[in-house]
Amino acid sequence: MLARLARVDAALLHPIQHGSAQAQHDLLGLKLRDALVRTRVSLINAVRFTLKSLGHSVRNPSSESFHKNVLADIPADCLPVVQPLLTVLTHVTEQIKAMERDLVQRSKKDYPVTQRLQQIAGVGPLTALCFVLKIGDPGRFSRGRDVGAYLGLCPRRDQSGGTDKQLRISKCGDGLLRRLLVSAAHYVLGPFGPACALREHGQRLTGTGSSREKKRAVVAVARKIAVLLLSLWKHGTNYEPRVTASPTLVLTPA
Repeated sequence: MLARLARVDAALLHPIQHGSAQAQHDLLGLKLRDALVRTRVSLINAVRFTLKSLGHSVRNPSSESFHKNVLADIPADCLPVVQPLLTVLTHVTEQIKAMERDLVQRSKKDYPVTQRLQQIAGVGPLTALCFVLKIGDPGRFSRGRDVGAYLGLCPRRDQSGGTDKQLRISKCGDGLLRRLLVSAAHYVLGPFGPACALREHGQRLTGTGSSREKKRAVVAVARKIAVLLLSLWKHGTNYEPRVTASPTLVLTPA
């Protein structure tokens, strides 16, 4: 169909913009780092399952220090069984840290706009770098909220006659960037998230606190973060988090 349209009139096809070779190389670095993180999670789950089958449970520390802390939780007779996996975990963690340092330095040097995007709570250097590399040119979006649909964070619609059902998000676009934005939204709504308009917006959508409403709130906050990132980049402004002033208690005399 694309070939037939091109033969009729090439202007019928939307122009395609290719990223630079450097941008594609840096984006591959982000994807390879993500592949290593997923591999580490699989190895950690394998170690936990093996130890559980032997009758020993381990704590749930951070993934970066799992290979160190697990040594204090298991007896000596179980160590030879999981030692090969722990050795691989150590090497994979070192490689992930090295790749992260390289990506952070590259973002500061080659993509200075990422420093501005990191003003939003929960948005780290890797999330900002991935956003800049995937969007490429902020001017490609005439409206800021269109970036939510581009990243697959908008719900699909089922419209027929008088019905208009709201379905799950479309999950179009890049899955890595979408996961990073959702992770940033989890931080904003989590116990360590700062008081800001983003957090208040998510808390309003949480409603009764059911699992479904929490997921919808996280996706909505992730979508707003994407719109904010595009706005900061497009207009070159600084981020100023707004907090709604809580109503003061007025005591009237009896």
